Amino acid sequence: MFQLMKTDKVIDFMRWSKGAFFFSLLMIGASIATLSTNWLNWGLDFTGGTLIEVGFEHPADLEKIRSSLEVSGFGDATVQSFGTARDVIVRLRPRDDAKGAVLGNQILDALQQGTGDSVEMRRIEFVGPNVGGELAEAGGLAILVSLICIMLYVSMRFQWRLAAGAVLALAHDVIITLGIFSILNIEVDLTIVAALLTVVGYSLNDTIVVFDRIRENFRKMRKGDSIEVMNNSVTQTLSRTLITSGTTLFVVIALFTQGGAMIHGFALALLLGITVGTYSSIYVASALALKLGITREHLMPPQIDKEGEEIEEMP
Repeated sequence: MFQLMKTDKVIDFMRWSKGAFFFSLLMIGASIATLSTNWLNWGLDFTGGTLIEVGFEHPADLEKIRSSLEVSGFGDATVQSFGTARDVIVRLRPRDDAKGAVLGNQILDALQQGTGDSVEMRRIEFVGPNVGGELAEAGGLAILVSLICIMLYVSMRFQWRLAAGAVLALAHDVIITLGIFSILNIEVDLTIVAALLTVVGYSLNDTIVVFDRIRENFRKMRKGDSIEVMNNSVTQTLSRTLITSGTTLFVVIALFTQGGAMIHGFALALLLGITVGTYSSIYVASALALKLGITREHLMPPQIDKEGEEIEEMP
């Protein structure tokens, strides 16, 4: 258990809760809007098809590459830079006429003839559409089940108002992260799903620490309303939250900048999720529980009436 820094000055976090709610609603609304129109740029893991990574001798001209593929009968190909200016990824939808090495050789010939540059085959991957659909369904189900289990756990350990705040805060983090991925048109693959599940666990851990201090303060602080208890609790756990999030972000930023293109999406999802999750632990989870009417009585331990003993009234 972390030793939390004690401070005599209490920060009035709940003072800005209305502004934070407005900001969160604005971000969620924008995320839902872009997800409704652009949806997500699903990767090969979910859509099925063929992914071919090639390397050029000179910096690649993407427009010229697209024209070369269209002339060769691959007009549906998606061409993207990957890592350096010489590395290119070509994604194709499922095709019945050619698969595997044959399709790779056709793409390689089309690029060499169309660009006149030396092209090297780096890798080729093929995923069937049925497998991709099953993975997409399993990924979404995994996130949904995790949120339900979290709500049950927090309800049993704390109180349903805190559980509702925790789950809504986690949904807030996931929706905003996916919205940013949709706006930036970043490819979503299985590593992104793994990152989202990691963010859910990370954000929940931070929220549980805050909730534990809220319950403790409700029982210890005989004076003061719910807002004062919330402010005291968040202030007392603030140092732990900032230190934990800061050290984690150092590692994630290093992965994002130095880890290479293969884990770029994974690191970006963690970077966004941890940042949004730190904010939501303060201004979404706790503030929502307050809006739902959490009070001292909801978190007091139950009194057991033993035979022959009188229950002392709480002061």
